[in-house]
Amino acid sequence: MPFGLCAAEMATVEAWEEGGVFAWVSNTLGERWGFAVLLFAAPNNRDPLGFLSLLNWRFPRVCNRAEVPVHEAFMKYLLNSVQRFLAALCILLFPPALFAFDAGMPNPPASPTQVQVGMFVADVIDMDEVNETFQIELILVGTWLDPRLAFDPAEEGANKKIFQGVFQFNEVYSAWWPQFLIINEIGSGDMNAVKIEVYPDGKVRYLEQRNVTLETPMDLRQFPFDVQTLNAVFIPFGDNKGAVDLQVDQRVLGATEEYAEKEHRVNIAEWRLQNVDIKASTTDYRYFGDKEEVSQIELEITMKRKSANIIWKVIFPLVILVAMMWTVFWLDVDSLTDRLNISFIGILTIVAYQFLIDGTMPRISYFTFTDALLLYSFVIMAATIAQSLLVFDLAKRGNRAAAHRVDTVSRWAFPVVYSLTIIWSYFYYIH
Repeated sequence: MPFGLCAAEMATVEAWEEGGVFAWVSNTLGERWGFAVLLFAAPNNRDPLGFLSLLNWRFPRVCNRAEVPVHEAFMKYLLNSVQRFLAALCILLFPPALFAFDAGMPNPPASPTQVQVGMFVADVIDMDEVNETFQIELILVGTWLDPRLAFDPAEEGANKKIFQGVFQFNEVYSAWWPQFLIINEIGSGDMNAVKIEVYPDGKVRYLEQRNVTLETPMDLRQFPFDVQTLNAVFIPFGDNKGAVDLQVDQRVLGATEEYAEKEHRVNIAEWRLQNVDIKASTTDYRYFGDKEEVSQIELEITMKRKSANIIWKVIFPLVILVAMMWTVFWLDVDSLTDRLNISFIGILTIVAYQFLIDGTMPRISYFTFTDALLLYSFVIMAATIAQSLLVFDLAKRGNRAAAHRVDTVSRWAFPVVYSLTIIWSYFYYIH
């Protein structure tokens, strides 16, 4: 029955409008299956096996339903019956030839089978710092040698065999292939295209295009001047290093950088692609139960943040805001209320900035450069409150000269201390 359903699908292919079930299935799976499917697709046949319809004499009902002359109905029914009989006879006499299914995928062609792996990053779709994930469009290329697939180009009439598309890959191609598993992938991803090429010497070339979402740890200490290395780890699912050895295809290295220079869509907003590297290594994780060496390929994508947006929209306004709060040092020493109002407004603004930054950052346990800048700004703003209280207390006690000296010293001391903390934080976190 699955092949009968396949025939119905093939009937929708352009230029296959004629020929019937036999032609549709034969063009896809060969003549033996086309002949076998005639049994299940014969008209007016509702029996599990076509030859049983010979025992169900429907001739009178055919005549009555069709309202045709008796001799025409008889000839039509006779031809259909002969068709069913021949199909049933072939199935009974040649079952091994018609239903010769493989027990499963064959073993790798060698021990170990060396698979050359290359990866091409066609697009970086998204980066999510909060969830520490990124989404990419990836083209995976694998090459290996399987002498069992060697063929004579003269006999085949082609220099290579091509299996293209999900249907041919899953249903027609029956040889061995390495199933690449991405360890840090979230979900199943989308496989948009797949193709296998088999060459006369048995060389096999596998191409696959995927859209995948991956999870990778991000180091945000230098935010917003950070450089992130995004990782994707590939292993041959179910095979240890003794069966499959993954190696880097040097021909693919550097292709992504050249492509990114021409196609700016590879880069996403706020990020710029710096480098793509592929490394082959060995791990001994217990992927398959027992502790054994497993070959793996690690894809490293280096992205540098474009910090101008954060600098001009967050950091620069923050520094200007803190500097404006220092106007309290020029107010009258008796104007405590005005001084405190200005200071508290600045502190509330710093708190609002903190919420803004937290919304774009994951729940991390360490300080970033921006966190340090916000903390120093908060402390400086809080210090203006203490300074205003001290000045007011000195003036209240009649020591107005000392109060004015404190204001004078604060006018240069606060900017100097604040600037030094920013410079120190920059060198501590960035360099």
